[in-house]
Amino acid sequence: MTDTLFLTSAAVSDLATPDAYVDAVRDGYRERGHGAPAQPRSKFLRSDPEGMFTSYAAILPETGAMGGYMYSAGFGATDAWFMTPLFDADSGEPLALLDGASMNPFKTGAAGAVAVDELARDDAETVGIIGTGPQARGQLKTTATVREFTDVRVYSPTAESREDFAAEFDETLDATVRAVDSSEAAVSGADVVVTATTASDPVFDGDALDPGTHVTAMGQYSRDARELDTTTIERATYVPDLRERATVDAGSFLAALDAGVVTEDHVHAELGEVVAGTEPGRTSEDEITVFDSGGTGIETVAAAYMLYERAREAGRGTTISFASASEALTG
Repeated sequence: MTDTLFLTSAAVSDLATPDAYVDAVRDGYRERGHGAPAQPRSKFLRSDPEGMFTSYAAILPETGAMGGYMYSAGFGATDAWFMTPLFDADSGEPLALLDGASMNPFKTGAAGAVAVDELARDDAETVGIIGTGPQARGQLKTTATVREFTDVRVYSPTAESREDFAAEFDETLDATVRAVDSSEAAVSGADVVVTATTASDPVFDGDALDPGTHVTAMGQYSRDARELDTTTIERATYVPDLRERATVDAGSFLAALDAGVVTEDHVHAELGEVVAGTEPGRTSEDEITVFDSGGTGIETVAAAYMLYERAREAGRGTTISFASASEALTG
């Protein structure tokens, strides 16, 4: 038997600041760039009741942890539930089981922030946000730790949502945050664009991007749905979280591939390769860059292990016991 820490969402919600998530996730992607194993998600769909069950995993040898996410979305509860098992990368013993709900926007946002730090211009100060949900909030909170933004424009189709979002962040960020009434107004002239939506079709016109813009797209991981149009993909240096995912469920890239405007060689590098320095990031001021984030075990394991260590130091959580296979089979 081994003792394993169980951590509720509430137990870890105040353990780390956005910049701490970014630091942990950056280290995770650096490990990936040096060969740490990770694969795209496995996704199972059901139509009645409609829902999705999905999982993904990674091993971070330097961190000393492995694990990932298993979660359901939809079904009869019409909600999402996130379960994060964490194992010791050397012994294989279970370290912790986390309710991943509260960390989800921050660990995903941290991946986007790492991409902004690696791919956006150093002088980027204007950001356009398309989307106003928890993921958009997580993206802005984390991304604001890697650049000193002065102007933030936010758009969503619902006026009340974008106004509430702008009012909330205008009070907490050292920037002017304002709601705009179209995606073009959010994108035009922006140094950084973040899309965090549930849209199935492109949310802005790629011709509206100025030279030198960086785009982080994180709202879709489905072959049949996309936030970015073929023009954006064609114009950009394209960096996914995992190279393999680009041809599995990166809908924006697959649409551009199907349209014949790019080939598979258009994948410039994985984010981890850029972070590790094995592949270049931005090479010119006028270059348009895209980070296509579909979610991986890399940011999940990195963030979960950081929270696990902090929870132990703070005396948080409860202990549950697991039996090893040999104990269970012979006991």
